[in-house]
Amino acid sequence: MRLKPLGLVGVTSALILPVIWLLPLAQKYDTGALFSQYLGMAALIGMALTQVIATRLSFVEQLFGGLDRCYILHKWLGILSMGALLLHDTIDADMDGLGRETALTDVAETMGEISLYGLLILVVITIATFIPYHLWRWTHRIMGVFFIMSTFHYLFILKPFSNGDPLALYVSAFCAVGILAFVYKQLPASLRSSRKYKVSDIQQTGTALAITMSPESRPLKHRPGQFSFVTFDHAAVSEPHPFTISNAPDKEGNIRMTIADLGDFSHSLSNHLKVGTGARLEGAYGRFERRATQAPEVWVAAGIGITPFVAWAQALTDADGPVTLVYCVSEDRDANHLDELRAVEAKVANFRVVLHASRSQGRVNAEAIESYVSDIAQAKVYFCGPQRMRQFLAQGLSRLGVSSRRFHFEEFEIRSGVGLRKLAAWLLNRALVK
Repeated sequence: MRLKPLGLVGVTSALILPVIWLLPLAQKYDTGALFSQYLGMAALIGMALTQVIATRLSFVEQLFGGLDRCYILHKWLGILSMGALLLHDTIDADMDGLGRETALTDVAETMGEISLYGLLILVVITIATFIPYHLWRWTHRIMGVFFIMSTFHYLFILKPFSNGDPLALYVSAFCAVGILAFVYKQLPASLRSSRKYKVSDIQQTGTALAITMSPESRPLKHRPGQFSFVTFDHAAVSEPHPFTISNAPDKEGNIRMTIADLGDFSHSLSNHLKVGTGARLEGAYGRFERRATQAPEVWVAAGIGITPFVAWAQALTDADGPVTLVYCVSEDRDANHLDELRAVEAKVANFRVVLHASRSQGRVNAEAIESYVSDIAQAKVYFCGPQRMRQFLAQGLSRLGVSSRRFHFEEFEIRSGVGLRKLAAWLLNRALVK
């Protein structure tokens, strides 16, 4: 699922529209200063949109596509807004004939300086993915405070138009929406759009923990392959985290999340989570969904990437076309929900499970997948796993006739960097070559 063009056009239009009101002012004021003013306004609009995307309200996915792609847009909007702010600060925005400065304009200027450097620090923390999630999340919440300070700066500095003019009202409307979005995100989960659940079962499966939760009120609606943000009612594991729902919808509204022990939070779950612990679920999110056809399908899962495919497998019927699940693990004993998948394989005629253990069979590649499927060039491929593996397989399968339009995936990590490691490696390599 890619970002929806309509959403991208809307964002681009929102950022460009102030130019219409600024062009007539170029006849009276310095164009460089006007351009600097535009950069500041575009940055405010961009930051407001990042706050709206962060709410995860249902219309966000409807506008932009799956939430994994929305977060990519969120990241780049934030980075581009920061770049615009730095240019705004570099290019002199002062103009003659705008009136006398007051104590309020001095405060606004100070607010602008504080918000600029505060946002710069927080953006650096955001793209430095080695910083632990809980620290990143805490600092990320402060961005809204600096956004409010930037709004104050915009409203009370000297400008070549008044706050009652159409341009000012346009930008102010975005600022107001952004502030409301920020306030909404600070509300406890019980006051946001969420569902109340209780942990009803905890099971070890392979290398992961399968946590089943039962609804205490109206159940969460989801489709196989979607994920949800869960907030557990326990101080040690109270941070909201996104996890794929590893079961298809059932009549009781139960939700199961299968969580690998990959970090401090997931490790704490096994120590602190008990049957009966309360939870709040937000969602469901994501557009990683299979479209039922008679065309052959290949599902490629790596490690904990099996979770959406377990839900998909539960929803299969004999009416579906042929499906081959290639489950990549280090060793057979690492496979999660393998017994459950084997049970579906025994029940559904067109479903086949292939376990690929890298320690005994070597690293999986496109040729290995081709050996498991009769006609890979005609198949639709769905992948869930690490980014590097996805890129490696996509390149190999493209040589075997699988186009990018038939290779479907969801971003494995919502928080992602900007390729700093690759850039550092490239620079180091260039330095060594010289």
